[in-house]
Amino acid sequence: MPPTHASDPRRISRRALLKATTATAGAIATAAAFAELATPAGAAAGFVKGVDISWAPQMEARGYSWRNASGQPQDLLTILKGYGITAVRLRTFVNPSGDPANGHCSISEVAAFARRIKAAGMSIMLDYMFGDTWNSVGVQNPPAAWRNMSYGQMLSALSTYVNQTMTVMKNNDVLPTWVQIGNEINSGICRPVGSVSSPAQMAGLLNAAYTQVKAVSPGSTVCIHLAQPQKYDSMTTFFTRYAANGGKWDMSVFSSYGSADLAPGIVANMQKISAAYGKPFLQSEFGGRVDRASATQASLVAYIKALKATGGQGVFYWEPEGMSPFTGYNMGAWDSSTERPTVIMNGFTQA
Repeated sequence: MPPTHASDPRRISRRALLKATTATAGAIATAAAFAELATPAGAAAGFVKGVDISWAPQMEARGYSWRNASGQPQDLLTILKGYGITAVRLRTFVNPSGDPANGHCSISEVAAFARRIKAAGMSIMLDYMFGDTWNSVGVQNPPAAWRNMSYGQMLSALSTYVNQTMTVMKNNDVLPTWVQIGNEINSGICRPVGSVSSPAQMAGLLNAAYTQVKAVSPGSTVCIHLAQPQKYDSMTTFFTRYAANGGKWDMSVFSSYGSADLAPGIVANMQKISAAYGKPFLQSEFGGRVDRASATQASLVAYIKALKATGGQGVFYWEPEGMSPFTGYNMGAWDSSTERPTVIMNGFTQA
């Protein structure tokens, strides 16, 4: 993600809590085993291969460009389509700073980029962070303008915000196929007001977001996004409280950065928690170390195989286009020295 880990608690938390990708014989065997599994009818045909490339506009503004596997300069979206990518996830911050790696992503910028994505024939997932910068499994800070609001005031502000931003997307003819109402919200949103420990208020805020998304775009699939599905108790805590308080959602989506040998168990947890509430599911974040490209490629293949085998509807790679020195994030899929995609991206075509 950002240039320094210290500036991004989201990735520090992820590294501390998710097992790093490793190249092992077991990982390769797992990927091979999943190739032999029967796939539920219709799951493979409609399987979404996606990416989150929210950094791309700011990288372009600073002179970055991308080359295809042959070394030829090419539009990033064109390169991605060559790997079978059909969908793009874009985050949006409420009142972001001008910091290239940790800010931007205002709804106007998102809509402008979404027009390019739609023109390329790709679907859009909109990720509401409900903050001015990163929110994640360990951090759920409200935007500064909402920080001192009561629950009632925040409910009104959030409703207005979602309606206005969805209307911007509608006016630009880029209504998203999926909408995440919050990012890795295991602990709630806009804490402490919307904390999971205040489940009625948490559900009230999320239901307000759900209602406003549907008011503008009835056809959008509204998603609840949790991280670390290997921690089944954490997922159970969230969904039990959310459902008990009348929480609404259409699909469950998950972040997971585990290695290939962990993929089957992690995806099984995604499927189990989703089935408990009768919801479809997909993996909206995946990544692995770019300096261990072969292992990350194996992990991507393993996740796709496991998702297809259990009825998962897709997978999104988080910021594969990221390169240094724009960012110090080391879990992209591009080679900074050659500006070419690494073998990681081949995982999309092998599964």
